[in-house]
Amino acid sequence: MHLLELKKITRIIGNCVANNNISMHIVRGEVHAILGENGAGKSTLMKIIYGEHRSDPGGEIFLNGVKTDIASPAHAIELGIGMVYQHFRLIRPFTVLQNIILGIEPKNIFGLIDYKKARADIKKIIDTYGFDVDLDQKIEDATVGTQQRVEIIKTLYRNAEIIILDEPTAVLTPQEILDFYRIIKNLKGQGKTIIIVTHKLHEIKTIADRCTILRKGEYISTLDVSVTSEEELARVMVGRNVNLKVSKTPPTLDGEIVFEIKNVTVFGNKNTPVVKDFSLSLKRGEITGLAGIDGNGQSELVQAITGLRKIKTGSVLINKMNITNLTPKEIYQNKLGSIPEDRQRVGLVMDFKIKENFVLQTIDDKPFSNYGFILNRELTNFSNQLIERFDIRPTDSELEASKLSGGNQQKVILAREIFHNPDVLIAFQPTRGLDVGAIEYIHSELIKLRDQGKAVLLISYELDEIINLSDNIAVIHDGKLWAELDQEKIKKSTSLKEDLGLFMAGGRPV
Repeated sequence: MHLLELKKITRIIGNCVANNNISMHIVRGEVHAILGENGAGKSTLMKIIYGEHRSDPGGEIFLNGVKTDIASPAHAIELGIGMVYQHFRLIRPFTVLQNIILGIEPKNIFGLIDYKKARADIKKIIDTYGFDVDLDQKIEDATVGTQQRVEIIKTLYRNAEIIILDEPTAVLTPQEILDFYRIIKNLKGQGKTIIIVTHKLHEIKTIADRCTILRKGEYISTLDVSVTSEEELARVMVGRNVNLKVSKTPPTLDGEIVFEIKNVTVFGNKNTPVVKDFSLSLKRGEITGLAGIDGNGQSELVQAITGLRKIKTGSVLINKMNITNLTPKEIYQNKLGSIPEDRQRVGLVMDFKIKENFVLQTIDDKPFSNYGFILNRELTNFSNQLIERFDIRPTDSELEASKLSGGNQQKVILAREIFHNPDVLIAFQPTRGLDVGAIEYIHSELIKLRDQGKAVLLISYELDEIINLSDNIAVIHDGKLWAELDQEKIKKSTSLKEDLGLFMAGGRPV
C-alpha cells in the first residue's frame, strides 16, 4: 500500500491545462523529487496535495489507501501533510518561536500563551532533527537558510509526516545547501516522507530516491535516481538532449575597459557601510563573475550601480562617463542594462501585460508614444517580434506577466535588456529557479552578448555557474573586493572551486 497515491489528477486554470490526467504514487520514508520545466505543472500538483487547489472532477487522492478529499491546507495539516513554499510565509517582526506556533499556540490555565511549553516542545524537535535556530531571533534578522529551517520546523510542530518542499535550495548559499542536505537526511532517518520540487539535477542525484518527471502538465515517467544520470534526467524532462556544459571560446577582443567601479562605499538599511571601498573593472567582450555568499553586499552594490541606492563615496563609470547617483533611467540611457536579482519584485510589474513590461523604461519614447499618447499598434508589433525572437510562451503579448512561468518571466526581462543594446549588462542571479532548458538558453544569450563585444557582470550564488561562464572571477566578502582571478590564474588553478569557497568565507589558500 502506497503512502500517497494520485489518480487522474486534472486542473484547468482559465485556458491553461496545468495538470492533465496525472497518476503517480509516493512511498513511505522516501525522498521523492518532482522535476519538470518551468510551467510543467509541478507547483500546481503540490498545491492540490496540500489542499490549496482542488482537482477537477475525476481526480482522486488516496492517503494510506483511503480515498481522501483534501479540502484545504488546514485539512492537509490535520492529515499530516506540510508544505514549505519557495517564498516563505513568515511574519517578519515576529520571533522564530512566535512564527512556529502561530495559529496553534498552547495555552495555560489562564488562557494565555504558554511559551514555556512551546519552547520545550520545539526544543525536542530541534534536538531530534539537528536544527540550528535561535528561537528568540526575529525573522527580519534571520538568514534565508534560517527562515527555511523555521518553515520546516513549523511543519514538524504540526506533526507532518509528508513534507513538501517547493524549490528548497533556490535561494540558499552553498554552505546552507549542504546543511539542507543534512536536514533532509535526518528527516528521512526519522521516517518522514519528503517531496521536493526542484530544477537542480545534481540536487536530485544527491538526496532523492525516485524522481517523477512532468512535461507540459502531463506525467512522463518516474525514475530510480540511483541508476539514472543527470543527462538522462534532463533529456526526459525537456524531451531532447540538453547541453549541461557551457560551450564558449576564449575572448577575442583587445580587453578595453568599458565599465569601472572605483572605491565605492554604499550604506545599508541600518545606515552602516555594507559595500566598502569596492573597486572592479569590466572589459569589453568578457564575462566577469562576482562570487560571494549571499548578504556580503551584492544586492546593495547592484542597487547603487543601477540608481536604486545612493553611493556614499566613490564613482561608477561607463565608457568613461560618470554615472554615479544618476537616476535609473539616466543610467539605462547610458547603455547599462540589468537583469535584477528578483524578477518579480524588481524586474517586472506582475499585473502589467507582457508588452507593457517590455517598455517600462522606454514607454514615453518613440515609436511607442507620441505627444503623451501610447501607440498601441507599434507596441504590439514590437512585442510580438521580441516574443518570437526570445521564444516566450505563451505568445500572447496581452497576457499579464504574472501568468508566465519563472523561465518565461526571465526571458521577458532578458529580451527587454538585450534589445536596448547595452554596452554593459549586470546579470544578477539570471537563472535562479529555472529548469535546465531555460538555463541553457539564458547562458547562450549571455555568451552571445559577450561575443558581440559587450561586458557582462555575472553575480550568482551558484558557484558552478560562475566557474562555467566567467572569463574572470572576483570574490566579494564583507562588502570588500576579496580576491581577483584573471584567465591565466583560472587556467592554472588545480583547486578552483575549493579556493573560491575559501575566499567566499573570508579565508586565503595556504
